[in-house]
Amino acid sequence: MSSGKPGRVWIFDLDDTLHNASRHVFPHINHAMTRYLMVHLGLDEAAANQLRRHYWEKYGATLHGLMRHHGTDPHHFLHHTHQFADLSLMVLQVQGLREMLARLGGRKVVFTNAPMAYARQVLDLLRIRHCFEHVFSIESTRFQPKPAKAGFMRLLSRIEVPAARCVMVEDSLPALKMARQLGMKTVFISPGARRPSYVDARLHSVLALPNLSALI
Repeated sequence: MSSGKPGRVWIFDLDDTLHNASRHVFPHINHAMTRYLMVHLGLDEAAANQLRRHYWEKYGATLHGLMRHHGTDPHHFLHHTHQFADLSLMVLQVQGLREMLARLGGRKVVFTNAPMAYARQVLDLLRIRHCFEHVFSIESTRFQPKPAKAGFMRLLSRIEVPAARCVMVEDSLPALKMARQLGMKTVFISPGARRPSYVDARLHSVLALPNLSALI
């Protein structure tokens, strides 16, 4: 039996929401991005790493800062920073994830700042791509990543529903803050205790989502 209110649209972040990317995937990508900045901006490792983090913290994605301040080609950057010898060894399986998504009533989409090829590959490895009617990537936003309002508006236009019918499930507080400003309900996936006023619910794991779906 499915749970959830009729007409609801669940919008899921991918990394560190539907799976643990911090263990293996993010360190690999961060290293690749730092190397990219070293090669293409002529920086040493410390300066490249600092700039990578600065742009991520300021814009929500390192790529956004590189495009804005350095004219970086987004397709070139994404290609060279998302190369994996064997991604299947890096993506950690989440027991019960497919069953949880099947129980959750309503439409489901993925909204990620990652490139489309990577997002689809991760969803395939998790064996859950069929659970989502759309995968909305950084290319889909025309390189206006979360938490930029423009990216959210393009997503809402694609799924053709008002924000008030959507629930954003995400580990990033800036993205949740924008989602709430647009009128969405918000679920913060975090092991910590912090719950800002713009967060409707905080869960330690996305697997607990059906337990509160009738309440938000």
